[in-house]
Amino acid sequence: MQTRLTKISAMLMAMGLSAAAQANDPLYSQQWHLNNTGQNAFAQNPAVPGNDLNTGLTQNFGIKGVGVKVAVIDTGLETDHVDLQGNVVPGSRNLIKDSEFPIDYPVDTNGHGTAVGGLIAAVGHNGEGGRGVASGASLMGFNWLSDQSIEGWLISHGADPSTRDVRVFNQSYGFSPIEPIPFDENDPEFKIELDTFADVSSGNYYNNGGSVFVKSAGNGYRYFRSGQFFVLPGDFFQGGGNSGLPMHNSNQSYDNANYYNLVVSAMRANGTRASYSSVGANVWVTAPAGEYGSDFPAMVTTDLMGCDAGYNTAGGLGSNGLHGGTDLDPECNYNSTMNGTSSAAPNTSGAIAAVMSTNHALSARDVRALIAETASVTDAEHPGVSLEFTNSDGEVVSYDAIAPWEKNAAGVDFHDFYGFGLVNLDEAVKRARMTNSVLPAQQVSEWVSNSTEVEVPDASLAGGESAVAITDDLTVESVQVKLTLDHARIPDLAIELISPAGTRSVLQTPRSGLVGQALNPEITGFDNQLMLSNKFYGENAKGEWTLRAIDTNGEEVFNFIAYFNRSNIFTVPLANNQAPGVIKDWSLRILGH
Repeated sequence: MQTRLTKISAMLMAMGLSAAAQANDPLYSQQWHLNNTGQNAFAQNPAVPGNDLNTGLTQNFGIKGVGVKVAVIDTGLETDHVDLQGNVVPGSRNLIKDSEFPIDYPVDTNGHGTAVGGLIAAVGHNGEGGRGVASGASLMGFNWLSDQSIEGWLISHGADPSTRDVRVFNQSYGFSPIEPIPFDENDPEFKIELDTFADVSSGNYYNNGGSVFVKSAGNGYRYFRSGQFFVLPGDFFQGGGNSGLPMHNSNQSYDNANYYNLVVSAMRANGTRASYSSVGANVWVTAPAGEYGSDFPAMVTTDLMGCDAGYNTAGGLGSNGLHGGTDLDPECNYNSTMNGTSSAAPNTSGAIAAVMSTNHALSARDVRALIAETASVTDAEHPGVSLEFTNSDGEVVSYDAIAPWEKNAAGVDFHDFYGFGLVNLDEAVKRARMTNSVLPAQQVSEWVSNSTEVEVPDASLAGGESAVAITDDLTVESVQVKLTLDHARIPDLAIELISPAGTRSVLQTPRSGLVGQALNPEITGFDNQLMLSNKFYGENAKGEWTLRAIDTNGEEVFNFIAYFNRSNIFTVPLANNQAPGVIKDWSLRILGH
């Protein structure tokens, strides 16, 4: 071991890195998400200094997440990994039915869960690899993605005695639907999941102040996978970019519109949105994840041990300087190509664990608030995204589909790309040391509905509007909407919500990949579609809330591409709706205090 560390030390010194930077964890100096000094993380181009989780003070104080359990709900966890085993505690489970493996061993044959676990809590200062954001937190692993039963879901998400003392649940997974999915709170499976989220988050199962569920926003900005094929915008192979709008708005996935999921988007190493990251009004914060590790930095984290498995394998050097059995990592125990909102979520989970360990008196909801209220504005000059289209009068008009950074009526900064901003661990820890309570007790309003039918004119900025009145005098934390709307070409639609104070939030952006109507004529539009916005945080809920649906396309044919492989590429057109859309029914509720 000493020989290998000496060799690593010599190489790092040759790269111009100080002895202090390499101390104890030889790959730490390349973990830009912890301390961004402009390193390249083994990619071809460097990071831009300063774009990181701001962990310096926290690390100097020795705040490492000690005493906080984090569940990795994923492809499993290599619990005997040399850089993880010191933080793994009893309780990990193999959820594969009729498995030949011991029931308590969450075998990871993929490497994704092991990489996620390393970002959260790789052991720090042990002379191995890098370190996690919370390098002293306790880890439990669950290979739920390998067998997605409701029984496994309940075990891994806190409804089982073995997981009732877990404080953070990391969910680096998700799905990108091509058609709206009706949200029925009375559906038995939906109901048991919702009840579990509510009970575990509030601490009803045990007296620990509740747990935080951290969730990836998705990786579908440019395109996404649905079943056996990829869904791409029609102009993709001509170098187009879907008018700059996301194919997968994170709000399209009902589990991302679940209030109890703290949804995280992904930031690259220069402080801007990662090219793939799904976004939306439901995003809480953003966190580092990087690009693909070839041209630009990705994450440096744990990999399946050995050079025959995981992301880093023998002969797999490519354009990444760590991979392939190099002198820095001859046993291929680490990788530096991990990315996606799958990385942004565990970086946030690690930060939450560190904050919780700073002050165990804080409730899960308090910690969520601290993470939001201390987040930093990143990519401050981003202009948003405007969509030009020809309206029904033949005029070219512009629709503000994604707003730039805006302050709401409560003075809170928000951007659909980044939520409240970039996780700022040091600031959150400072706040946590100074208070035992951040928010008053939570109150959730009843659903308020309006079933008056409203027409949505074709290709018109005027749109169709419907309003509901909230009589509860509440301070908003989040707002949920359920919408039923008939429309024959859903991707034309933008769905907005406007608060009593005049703050506008786009719940669903146009030009989305909700193109299932081309394949299933029975889809008539949105049917009880669940959406969520965090943009109204801190505003007063009392007064009239307005929902507006805007059709942003006229006679122009909307195409998307179904891509199976290079020899199976299909263009699928969606003709314009022959009749105006109709808002049939919608409901709103406030989650606040």
